[in-house]
Amino acid sequence: MSTARRRVALAGAVAATAALAPGVASATAPSGVSVTETSRTSLLGVDHVLRQVTIQPGGSTGWQWHAGTLSVYVEKGSVTHNESDCFSTQVYSDNSSFLEPDGADNVQIDRNLGTTPLVLDILYVSPAGSPLDQDAPNPGCAFQ
Repeated sequence: MSTARRRVALAGAVAATAALAPGVASATAPSGVSVTETSRTSLLGVDHVLRQVTIQPGGSTGWQWHAGTLSVYVEKGSVTHNESDCFSTQVYSDNSSFLEPDGADNVQIDRNLGTTPLVLDILYVSPAGSPLDQDAPNPGCAFQ
């Protein structure tokens, strides 16, 4: 077999393999979200970051997970918090709080289904230097 034919055969095999491979799921981007970092402290290998997150009506954080635990306080508005099973839904309103556990097996999304901006005060307690948010693909839920 000539070199040219071998190259064509190899190219065809690579293309066929790529066509049969499962697609790579894409992360979901946040929408209508603005973030202000108000404090950052590192101590003994742990970052403590305080952020104020505002989500406009109809907006969301996108599907994500965190390397550390988050303590979330709802300053204004109402947040709909969904887990990756597509069924576990909690709604938190003004002056309430909740925890978001760490780890890639805790994919979740926070959405503002209300008509006014949602304001969250969030304390991130994470391993030093780790990203605060890790994007994740929609796990198959009908909503974004």
